[in-house]
Amino acid sequence: MKSVIVFSLAVVSCCALPSKQDRKFPDDFIFGTATASYQIEGGWNADGKGENIWDYMTHNTPEVIKDQSNGDIAADSYTNYKRDVEMMRELGLDAYRFSLSWSRILPNGFSNQISEAGIAFYNNYINEMLKYNITPMITLYHWDLPQRLSELGGFTNPLFTDWFEDYARVAYEEFGDRVKHWITFNEPREICYEGYGSTTKAPRANVTDIATYICAKNLVIAHAKAYYAYVNDFKDSQGGECGITISVNWFGPLTDSEEDEAAAEIKRQAEWGLYAEPIYSQQGGFPKEFSELVAKKSDEQGYPRSRMPEFTEEEKSYVNGAYDFFGVNHYTSYLISATEYLDDSTAPSLYSDAGVGSYTPPEWPLSASSWLRLAPNSIYNALTHLKEKYGDIKFYITENGWSETSGGDDYNRIKYQRAALESVLDSIDAGVNLRGYMFWSLMDNFEWMEGYTERFGLYSVDFEDPARTRTPNKSAFVYKQIIKTRVIDHDYEPDSTTMTIDQGR
Repeated sequence: MKSVIVFSLAVVSCCALPSKQDRKFPDDFIFGTATASYQIEGGWNADGKGENIWDYMTHNTPEVIKDQSNGDIAADSYTNYKRDVEMMRELGLDAYRFSLSWSRILPNGFSNQISEAGIAFYNNYINEMLKYNITPMITLYHWDLPQRLSELGGFTNPLFTDWFEDYARVAYEEFGDRVKHWITFNEPREICYEGYGSTTKAPRANVTDIATYICAKNLVIAHAKAYYAYVNDFKDSQGGECGITISVNWFGPLTDSEEDEAAAEIKRQAEWGLYAEPIYSQQGGFPKEFSELVAKKSDEQGYPRSRMPEFTEEEKSYVNGAYDFFGVNHYTSYLISATEYLDDSTAPSLYSDAGVGSYTPPEWPLSASSWLRLAPNSIYNALTHLKEKYGDIKFYITENGWSETSGGDDYNRIKYQRAALESVLDSIDAGVNLRGYMFWSLMDNFEWMEGYTERFGLYSVDFEDPARTRTPNKSAFVYKQIIKTRVIDHDYEPDSTTMTIDQGR
């Protein structure tokens, strides 16, 4: 008889309360925050910046955004970057992860035209951080593809791999003397499935049957080209590291049945294995079981070949091992079933190919985002699984955060933050080679299709104020205390609403 895996509020609560004696984070553990260019910068056409796919989509079809807003101004970091760095100093951050806007640096998408103003902006941003010993961690691509490249097919064009390598080389040449941590892509699933196989991210291609898989293959090859460009031509002189960030939420079985265990594995392969397996696994190429499933369904649907393209042996060898670290964006968990809560996605598509069901217990606390709940042991489950699957590789948590409808007394964000960091400590205790944690996000920003209706920031941003005033939430004070003491103090209660900069920052 199958037994259902049940999680109660008591289990969630134990996640958020100290069950062990106070544990310290290692002295060399890196604490930071993360942001993305389109979500905070504004200056959408300032100083010759080119149009990107989010500019194009929000200007031409504003109705697809929940509040019909856009990132034209956003938090206006293009002019407020010094205040951004001041907030990093107030928090006592070790590092700051941010992304470059491809079209701000290369206005037409190609490397024949480099914007001096774009380069100057990022130089100023980087130098301001370094002035205060804050380590910059750069993401080359966080979803804002130049519109001109999108019109040429974007990630579905096989030439995309060359375009991305060219762009990466410009970034390495301009900033690599000071930047030592490089991430090629942020969240391939969101790029490929949501952008090309669905309508929930720009460019909303919605080519459900094949575009996700074509994008996936081109993306991981583009990642490898950018990685080897750095390793072969820049690493010796610059001494940095390069990896990729993949969204790895935890997918566990709904019950202890073999069928649900197998369903959870298929879900993991479909969600993030498409991108992780070619790079980190020993076999290389797309995940075996899911590839076979897509091939079988493609045949049944009358396609002359699998809708999922294969890697040649040369491509497998080239992509495999193209990493110095694994960046993990982690937010929540789901329970997966082979027979219940089945996805009703129209076939053929990624989720109809997977053919499994997903469930989240209602007792898991819910954020302002419909997909984000506080799940027990979530980071620990994900990271220990990755370690078991791919070995003792270096990990960074490059995003982890919680949304509210507004800032201020963000009690649930604090509860989530502490629970997540307890799970981080559990992972370290279990032997995971985890080097750092970046909280999402430094400040409120344009939350993609949700506009400004969801707020992830440690700092609230007044989007009605032309100055885009930033004010620390209670969670900012809690995070500051954790960074300063390297301990999670569940009894700590901030007693001030004014953030100050500690000596030395």
